[in-house]
Amino acid sequence: MKENEQKRAAASVLFSRDAGEYDDLRRLLIPCFDAFYGTALELVREGRGTAAINVLDVGAGTGLFSAMVLAQGPVGRLCLLDGSAAMLEQARQRFAADDRICYRLADMADADLGAGWDLVISGLAIHHLSDDGKRDLYRRIRRALKPGGLFVNAEQVAGPNPVADERYARIWLEQVRRLGVSEQEVDKALERMSHDRCAPVGPQLGWLADAGFRDVDCSFKEWRFAVFSGRA
Repeated sequence: MKENEQKRAAASVLFSRDAGEYDDLRRLLIPCFDAFYGTALELVREGRGTAAINVLDVGAGTGLFSAMVLAQGPVGRLCLLDGSAAMLEQARQRFAADDRICYRLADMADADLGAGWDLVISGLAIHHLSDDGKRDLYRRIRRALKPGGLFVNAEQVAGPNPVADERYARIWLEQVRRLGVSEQEVDKALERMSHDRCAPVGPQLGWLADAGFRDVDCSFKEWRFAVFSGRA
């Protein structure tokens, strides 16, 4: 097994282990939760129009981001793609028998993303790929979108230099502890994050442009959390 595949497999084991409690801690582990997801949803709202849209969620996890998009406006079909069966089982419970939704157990690193999507979203997932993997995925997302379709990535990012990275890590720990996250949960989060392969915002915007996206922009950034987007 290649090194990249080993890293993704190890991360998948940890996320599967923590799937049942994953959502409960999201607001505490993302100190800027409301502004972070609020910005992503504003981008979706601005770009969606009034007709029902077809949505692909890459690295969907428990379906948290997808649930927000569903609540915002009409959706024709929604596909949740994730590499963890335990995470997708949590998503199935969230959405019950909603027949608009399909679930795909697949590795985003090489999964067939299909075609004809109006919107592709991703929340805190793509940073698990290597830089080459990110670039390849952005190209595949671009091909999977309809002309004029939108990609919104609510993501965890690296700083532009090691000093910034150290600052991001320190401030995040200070914030989550102030919010009341237990040391046990902090340790679990740090264990999951040890498999992260974050990249700075600047290069990723360039990779989106190289993949053929237009209107590429970073609309929100607070320390390690950023929202960026592009249109096919």
